[in-house]
Amino acid sequence: MMYNDENLTNLLIRKTIVYSLIIVGIMFIGLKDAKPYVLGFVFGTTIGILGFKLIEKTTEKAVTMEPSKAYGYSIFHYFIRYTIYAIVLIVSAVADYLNFITAVLGLLMIKIVIVTSAFYKTNYKKKKKD
Repeated sequence: MMYNDENLTNLLIRKTIVYSLIIVGIMFIGLKDAKPYVLGFVFGTTIGILGFKLIEKTTEKAVTMEPSKAYGYSIFHYFIRYTIYAIVLIVSAVADYLNFITAVLGLLMIKIVIVTSAFYKTNYKKKKKD
């Protein structure tokens, strides 16, 4: 099946949300006081997804620019994203109602989904050939 960029982005975001809901369910079942863990995870995941959308929008616009302007534009938005991530980490470290570790895990969820999707797709292709 062929995906265009928008469909692939939306597919990855949907997978991230599904995996996140499963993890949140496990947290509620497995942890006694799950609220700070869940809030940290949801906070991190939400910002991770928004950061992924920012990457998509930045890339879409940068490819239409001349190379010298695209470079500056991309670097500027790169720093904006990492500033947002730093603020999220600082807030989750300072706020007692958010768990820092789960906020970090939430920020990494989109990356985890991309890596696991690539891993399963690669293994599926190898098994199908055999």
